[in-house]
Amino acid sequence: MIQAQDLYYEINHHHNQLRILHGLNLSITSGEQVAIIGSSGSGKSTLLSLLAGLDVPTRGNVLVNGQLFSSLNEDGRAAVRAKYMGFVFQSFQLLPALTALENVMLPLQLNGTANARALSMAALNKVGLRERTSHYPKQLSGGEQQRVAIARAFATAPAILFADEPTGNLDHATGQMIIDLLFGLNKEAGTTLVLVTHDVELANRCERKLQLSQGVLTEVGQA
Repeated sequence: MIQAQDLYYEINHHHNQLRILHGLNLSITSGEQVAIIGSSGSGKSTLLSLLAGLDVPTRGNVLVNGQLFSSLNEDGRAAVRAKYMGFVFQSFQLLPALTALENVMLPLQLNGTANARALSMAALNKVGLRERTSHYPKQLSGGEQQRVAIARAFATAPAILFADEPTGNLDHATGQMIIDLLFGLNKEAGTTLVLVTHDVELANRCERKLQLSQGVLTEVGQA
């Protein structure tokens, strides 16, 4: 489903070239659950951004479903993201001027989905927020906001779900609820799950754990 081939990512830092990723290779098959772990600043979120086409590598290629992805222009990558991908972020990324329902509906509407409202209501019901559909993000707790974000991600039935520290802003009990919800929906939908996390419990729920250190990935075994 996703391949990274000899991936490099470099940035200019104080007139020096700083290498974040170094000849990285990765293959993720359809339906896998993969956790990317590593210390702060190791490049985990950068790797996720490259795999999702939110950024482009300095060298190397990313393929999605066997097709070159990273070499497409922004419009091309956006089209692939709309077709295949969903996202859950640490900071929820909800639009404050939209209700919970409207936030979930937005990507469906952008994709031209005819029954966006019904699909969004069903997604919010699955995450236990049927009574909160008309509430705005500021009226919701952190856990509720993350559940809205998860509903938004799964409403489009993505083949791949990327999650960047999905429990990072939540207390332990709420984080545990979000973990259970994320993996429950993932199993139901058969989605490929790729997540970045510091949460050991979350990483251990995945089929594969990959350690990112000095720009290189190492397999660290199965849960």
